[in-house]
Amino acid sequence: MSRLTVAPEMVKAFPEAQVRLVIAWGLRNNAPWPEAERAHDDLAAGLASETRQALADDDERITSWHAAYRQFGTNPRRFRPSLDTLNRRLRKNGQLPRISGAVDAYNVVSVTSGTPAGAFDLSRLTSDVQIRFAVSGDWFTPLGEPEKVEEPRPGEVVYAQGNQVLTRHWNHRDADATKVTADTRDAVFLLERVSRQAVPDVDMASAQDALAVLLAPHAEELTLAVLDEQSPEATLKR
Repeated sequence: MSRLTVAPEMVKAFPEAQVRLVIAWGLRNNAPWPEAERAHDDLAAGLASETRQALADDDERITSWHAAYRQFGTNPRRFRPSLDTLNRRLRKNGQLPRISGAVDAYNVVSVTSGTPAGAFDLSRLTSDVQIRFAVSGDWFTPLGEPEKVEEPRPGEVVYAQGNQVLTRHWNHRDADATKVTADTRDAVFLLERVSRQAVPDVDMASAQDALAVLLAPHAEELTLAVLDEQSPEATLKR
């Protein structure tokens, strides 16, 4: 697997969309990540003391994704953008779930920067990945349900390698096969926006830098890249 690209029809439909990449090589995800733990603890403490607030439902960083979902035919109240889902859990519980250092790192950056986030294990990618509209013949195995196979609706935004879909409804749910685990050694981390007004370039760059800071102590090497209208392709080779 060597490239992550944005299909031309996606660029036309969502010209302000941007994906910031942090590619981590030689990742050590099977040990404690004190930096990510502190970030989670600080977030929880801020919420408890009311010195920090979770995003409101009408925050433009969330509503811009609702508008995008409706544009490609998905009901965002039924299939929520990942940022919305994670933020609602944060408001309800006062803290984020703890899964692993790498996942915890991108989750805390997601809610603090207002950008949906995710990651793919590079060893599980067998061909180029494209952000595109789903087509007939696509298939998807949901995270945590490796025996289940779904058929995305044509027109839904997906990440896909060939006909294997890696995320449904853009960032609603990830595939089980490419999830980041304790055994993951190389991974590409993704931070997304769909509206420049909601998340300006400078804020996207800050989120990318914040994620890189959390990943750096636990990786041999990091590479940063940007996917957008001007640069619709990124290389994922060391």
